[in-house]
Amino acid sequence: MERSEFILDGRRCLVWSHDAPEALLVEPIDERDLDFIGRELDYLGEHADRPFALAAFLVGDWNAELSPWKADPVFGKEAFGEGAGVLLRFIEEALIPELHSRIPALVQRDIILGGYSLAALFALWATYVSSAFSGVAAASPSVWFPGWMDFVRGRRPEVERIYLSLGDQEARTRNRVMARVGDCITEYADILSAQGVEHTLEWNPGNHFRDADLRTAKAFLWCLTSEKISS
Repeated sequence: MERSEFILDGRRCLVWSHDAPEALLVEPIDERDLDFIGRELDYLGEHADRPFALAAFLVGDWNAELSPWKADPVFGKEAFGEGAGVLLRFIEEALIPELHSRIPALVQRDIILGGYSLAALFALWATYVSSAFSGVAAASPSVWFPGWMDFVRGRRPEVERIYLSLGDQEARTRNRVMARVGDCITEYADILSAQGVEHTLEWNPGNHFRDADLRTAKAFLWCLTSEKISS
């Protein structure tokens, strides 16, 4: 795969692309993810049956930039901001046009938004306010986020294809807010079922911090395969 790197609107962006990619994967990451994204790419390269491009960009303030609305601290002392709207505009108005310019084969191709943890929640939220994406790869999403379940009840996402996963030990925490994650993701999957949204919910072994890179790769892979089957 060809690798490129550039700064766009002050953000570091990294792109890996096959020749003539048939789908664009977009993923917000932090500095720590740079040490592991190679495993994600290796997994996708080994298992994906069609060419793709992966565009990852750095998020500096995870809690502030990925949160759809303000919320009190759930762990530690850091509260959540409401920067998701700004980040979504960056993707839609800056990153995607830049990638179309750099890789013309991506024009009119599937765009799959995904990530891990709070980045996965951001990806889910984006599909309720934007029609730019064809699929969501949400690995261990923070569906415990205050107000999230109230937000999705009665709303339908703009995509027809959503991957969800969770570690089977993630709900085993003393944090009462985060301990709701298992119940929340099960209810969310039921909501998608009732709405007729194609989705899957996969349970992975371990807690929230186990194999984040491989879980994210599996999420994107499901979307890539599902897109191909349904196209």
